[in-house]
Amino acid sequence: FFFKQKTAYEISTRDWSSDVCSSDLLITEDHLEQQCCEWFTELGYTHVFAPQLDSDGTSPERTDFRQVILTGRLRSALQRLNPDVPAGTIESAVLQLANPNVPGLLASNRQFHRWMTQGLPITYMDGNQQVGIRLKVIGFDDPAANDWLVVNQLAIQGTKHNRRPDVVVFLNGLPLAVIELKNPADEKADIWAAFNQLQTYKQDIPDLFTPNVLLVISDGIQARVGSLTADRERFLRWRTISGENDLDPLGAHRDLETLVRGMFDQGRFLDFIRSFCVFEEDGQIIKKIAAYHQFHAVRAAVERVVVASKPDGDKKGGVVWHTQGAGKSIEMACLAGKLLTDPRLENPTLVMVTDRQDLDGQLFGVFAGAGDLLGESPRQADSRQELRDLLANRPSGGIIFTTIQKFATDESEETFPSLTDRHNVVVICDEAHRTQYGFKGRFDTKTGEIKYGLAKALRDALPQATFLAFTGTPISQDDRDTQAVFGEYVSVYDIQQAVEDGATVPIYYESRLAKLALKEPMLPQVDEQVDDLFADEDDIPAAERAKSRWAALEALVGAEPRLQQVAADLVAHFEQRSRTQPGKAMVVAMSRDICARLYDAIVALRPHWHDDDHLKGAIKVVMTASASDEAYLQPHHTSKQQKKDLEKRFKDPADPLKVVLVRDMWLTGFDAPCMATMYVDKPMKGANLAQAIARVNRVFKDKPGGLVVDYIGIAPQLKEALATYTAAKGKGARSEEHTSELQSRVDISYAVFCL
Repeated sequence: FFFKQKTAYEISTRDWSSDVCSSDLLITEDHLEQQCCEWFTELGYTHVFAPQLDSDGTSPERTDFRQVILTGRLRSALQRLNPDVPAGTIESAVLQLANPNVPGLLASNRQFHRWMTQGLPITYMDGNQQVGIRLKVIGFDDPAANDWLVVNQLAIQGTKHNRRPDVVVFLNGLPLAVIELKNPADEKADIWAAFNQLQTYKQDIPDLFTPNVLLVISDGIQARVGSLTADRERFLRWRTISGENDLDPLGAHRDLETLVRGMFDQGRFLDFIRSFCVFEEDGQIIKKIAAYHQFHAVRAAVERVVVASKPDGDKKGGVVWHTQGAGKSIEMACLAGKLLTDPRLENPTLVMVTDRQDLDGQLFGVFAGAGDLLGESPRQADSRQELRDLLANRPSGGIIFTTIQKFATDESEETFPSLTDRHNVVVICDEAHRTQYGFKGRFDTKTGEIKYGLAKALRDALPQATFLAFTGTPISQDDRDTQAVFGEYVSVYDIQQAVEDGATVPIYYESRLAKLALKEPMLPQVDEQVDDLFADEDDIPAAERAKSRWAALEALVGAEPRLQQVAADLVAHFEQRSRTQPGKAMVVAMSRDICARLYDAIVALRPHWHDDDHLKGAIKVVMTASASDEAYLQPHHTSKQQKKDLEKRFKDPADPLKVVLVRDMWLTGFDAPCMATMYVDKPMKGANLAQAIARVNRVFKDKPGGLVVDYIGIAPQLKEALATYTAAKGKGARSEEHTSELQSRVDISYAVFCL
């Protein structure tokens, strides 16, 4: 290996963009590397130039160029963290950590992460007795108990090629972060060249990445951080140092310094390693790490819950408003992990509450796959009685999933019974705005009794619990005031910030209204009824829907000539859009009947899209099924496993399934990044509308944005949602320019109801 000894260089705190282009000061990759290492030394790290560690160096710590773990530092750290363990056992642990012997890089990385966060399982003899313990690899409670080192130009010998990463961050001799830098003055050497270089390193020197936690890329102007499995679109900026409210505290073009000071502060880095890395497996292992907004939100929420849950606390854990698509499920899993391990909460019980079975199942799946982070397996209540059994007199611990409907009282009960009066019960409500009110009694005209909502039953069951809310949409409408129920905002991450960060993509609106055939004298009456429909859409009882105004509009929307018109336009639009913006599409219709008949109309135009096999075909209907359904709905019945198969197919960008038709399913908690278009032919409003259209805002490769195509006239409801959003102080489209632009794009009337 050839090394060029680098000289220390002090970079000005001026705007780097002007420095790079200046004729009297040209920042090179060498300068950037040196400055990066200086930032680490200011954070308490020791900086060593890599050749000094070689066998012939001034401070040898490596026997050869294949060695990536500094075993001397690791041995010292293990002895320091585990003073009662015999030296021979420590030596065996060093050998095991240096040679994990786990096939596959990702499997090895997951196992190593377990050892770092949970301890390395070992046994040793104490006299005549065998002792089994988990050996501490990292001292999470005391940064000073660890060995902090940053090394530049570390030469590594691979099986085929030799490589030399720019900067490697070691903790207790373990290489936990790799930073690849590019010359900020070279137009051809941008951050994505650094990204590509890291992918090459993973192939050529995989042993370096077995303990890895973070990958960082930078060209001096921009900087991004990602996990071992992250694609380009999942390498994101880290825009804070000490808290989420102070974005870009060092100013523009200082991304790398902000990232280093924000992520690699010793206390924050230890917290990140222990609580903000999640492994998922669905055919392959995927490693996910928290973004800055998730990291700070979770930490703030934990502190709020600790205070609120005290015997004299107000039991209001606060509201986390993070826009749709910003990674709420992973965020909730990280929060659960921190709450369960916080000694101040004394082994709390967590109750995860949703209001829909599909959302409950999706969130449960995320938690079930995060067992390493949580330290225990979650339980899902399948019935009201099982929920009571899981909660009643539970002494401590546990993660219990339920829908709020399971808190309904039995016929013989006037109120829901108290299940536990412990203070360390934390109820985490997802999409809290939908069902977490209902405290006021209402008079039942049929029975003459006063009845209360499910939210009151939930609090009757857990009278001393602390309640924390997660939502993807801002809330404060009339009597539905989430903050009055849960407390103040703990964290806000709005649309504009998410788009700026690349966490989501913008959503665009296109009006392609399909007219209804009505006689002119009927227009005022229909307008009034449609207003009522939009107002009450959340609350239409299923048993009464057939005789409601909804059924009247459904008959008009589902008229055969109109469905033929929508089908023809949809097929033409989708095929045209697919030529310029490949991606999948979801069609949202008013009813299962309309879904099935619209499917038939589309397939009549494109017969080759159809296939009877649920594992084949380009178009499917995803809906609930009933044995009493009419014959034309029967072909669209699917089992629970078949629905999972369809979900997997739709999420796979390479699968030929391109279009799905739904009524309610997949409109919340469903994440398919390759979906680029949503066709809306169903009245929706408020949070339900915001959640539905957010299905298209996921980041995916070079997708510039998601498109919502409106066939029924949701523009006024979009404008109302905008008003709610800006009233809640969300930053997305808050300026007069943005507001007027959006309103001009959606400013249409109910002209849909015309001859």
